[in-house]
Amino acid sequence: MANIYTWVVDSLDCVPATEGQANVVSVIHWRVNGTDGTHTASIYGTQGLTYAPKTPFTAYANLTLATVIGWLQDAMGADAVTAIETSLDAQIANVVTPPIVSPPLPWAK
Repeated sequence: MANIYTWVVDSLDCVPATEGQANVVSVIHWRVNGTDGTHTASIYGTQGLTYAPKTPFTAYANLTLATVIGWLQDAMGADAVTAIETSLDAQIANVVTPPIVSPPLPWAK
């Protein structure tokens, strides 16, 4: 079974007013959780956004999680999204099969 990724938006930083618009999102604080159904991993980060006055504006009150995640992933780019999910895969694999272990000292029996 392939790992499942859940993109979460923890908070949004906004410019209170710019170009006649209120609460313009400038930073997305995000988290991505990955799971194989048993083991989990998580990555947290922030992504800055640049306001483009000539593009359609969505009022803060009308934002949806899907819209903001779309902005986030567009701003990051497909390669960064893939890298995040690949990193989660590696974290989960390291939990399943640790690359380093600490067995008991042989003389401490």
